[in-house]
Amino acid sequence: MSRRISFLDLAASHREIRPALDQRWCEIVESSGFVGGAGVDNFERDFADYCGAAHAIGVANGTDALELILQGLGIGGGDEVIVASNTFIATAEAVVRCGATPVYVDVDPATALLDAEIVRAALTPHTAAVMAVHLYGQAVDVAALRAVTDPAGVVVIEDAAQAHGARTGGHRVGSLGVAAAFSFYPGKNLGALGDGGAVTTDDPVLAANIRSIANHGRSMRSRYEHDLVGRNSRLDGLQAALLGVKLGHLDEWNVRRRVVAGLYRELLPDGFTPFTVTEPAGHVFHLFVVRCAMDRELVGKTLTAADIDWGIHYPVPCHLQAPYRPEAGLELAVVEELAGEIISLPMHPHLDAADIERVCEVLGDVAHLA
Repeated sequence: MSRRISFLDLAASHREIRPALDQRWCEIVESSGFVGGAGVDNFERDFADYCGAAHAIGVANGTDALELILQGLGIGGGDEVIVASNTFIATAEAVVRCGATPVYVDVDPATALLDAEIVRAALTPHTAAVMAVHLYGQAVDVAALRAVTDPAGVVVIEDAAQAHGARTGGHRVGSLGVAAAFSFYPGKNLGALGDGGAVTTDDPVLAANIRSIANHGRSMRSRYEHDLVGRNSRLDGLQAALLGVKLGHLDEWNVRRRVVAGLYRELLPDGFTPFTVTEPAGHVFHLFVVRCAMDRELVGKTLTAADIDWGIHYPVPCHLQAPYRPEAGLELAVVEELAGEIISLPMHPHLDAADIERVCEVLGDVAHLA
C-alpha cells in the first residue's frame, strides 16, 4: 500500500534539525529567559537582517502583527484600508478590530495577487493604507503599488504571513512597505513550535510605538510608566530561540519547495492550472494552489481515497463572510470565481519526485473520469 502523502510534514523538518533545537531549548530553560531576554533579542536582530529591514519586533502572532502596525500608524475610525478579498480572514479582521473600514477589491486572475491598477481604482480621500498580501508565497509587486499609493499619501502594509524569504525586484518581503506582518504559526515556511509573529519596518518611530503597544504601552523611560494604551503581545523566549535555529535553514527549505513546485508544473494533467509565477527565484511556495476545471468535490474525494491530503485556500472570500460583509452588496468576479475553483495540493520541503508523480497520477485519473 502506498504511504500517505501529507499536506505538510513538520515532524520531518524537526527531525532534520533536532539536535540544534534540543540544544537551544536547554539553553533557554537554563537561563530562564522565557519572556524577552537574549533569545528574543537575537532573533529580532537576525530576522531584521534577513528581511533587509532596520527593525524587527517579535509579537504573539501574525494577526496581532497586523493590528499593531495599524495601531502604531494611528489608523482607525474614518479610515479605509484596501484589502484583496481572497486572503485569510485575519487580514480583514485586523482592519475591523482597529476601527477602520476594509475596502475589498478583486485580484489579477493570473497570479491571484493585488494589482496596482486595481488599487488605483479603489483609492478615495479616506484611504489610509493598502494591505499587500503576499499570497501563497509569491510577493506582490510593491514597487508598482507604491508608484500609485505614495503620491496619494497612502501607506503599503505587507501581509507577509505566507511569504517568509520571498523576493520581488531583488528585495525580500518585509522591507518593501512601511511595515510588514509575519506569522510564525507552525505550518508557515518559518514556523514556531507554537504561535508567534513579528513586525518588520525601517521606521524607528513606528518600531518604537509598536514595541510599546505590544508591551502594555510601556514607556521607554521607565518600566513603571505607560505612555500608550497597550496590550500584551510578546514573542516568548523559547519560540524566538527555536525560530532562530529554523531561520538558518529557511532558504534551503524554500529552494526545496521551488523544486517541488517545478515538478508539479511539469506533471500536472490537463484541467489543473497553476498560477503564473512572476519571479521564479523569488516565490517560496508556502502553498501550491491550482485552478481546477472539474468537479472539485470529486477531486477532493479521489485524493482522500488515495491517502493524499489537500485543502482549499480559501473557499469563502472575506467580503462574503457574515461579520465582515459590506453593508452594500459587493461582487468581485475574479475572487468569487477563484474561490469555487482553487484546490491546494501537498507542499513542503520533504516531498520527493515519487510523491509528486503519485499526486499528479491521481489527478490524471480524475481528469479521465470527468
